[in-house]
Amino acid sequence: MTQPQDLSIWSQKPWWCQPWSIVLTGVAVVSTSWLLFGRWWLSLVVALGVSLWWGLFLVLVPAAWRQESQAAVAIAPPGASAGPVIASTKPE
Repeated sequence: MTQPQDLSIWSQKPWWCQPWSIVLTGVAVVSTSWLLFGRWWLSLVVALGVSLWWGLFLVLVPAAWRQESQAAVAIAPPGASAGPVIASTKPE
């Protein structure tokens, strides 16, 4: 059974949707809420929302992508491309 070259969702995403930009944006949002309002409880609510966002996009979505990619590899006939199909907007 052959393995695809890259089972990473991040190789398919633009720069603004990479882990470093997601983390940096979350930190900026929480910091901004503290600087603007100066209320710890409001910043805590914002931080909880950002934590949920991080959990979804940095943990759950990549895990689901990896699982689907591995399932596609397991059922793909020899010579077929494996992995989720992504519509490309780039002209060929």
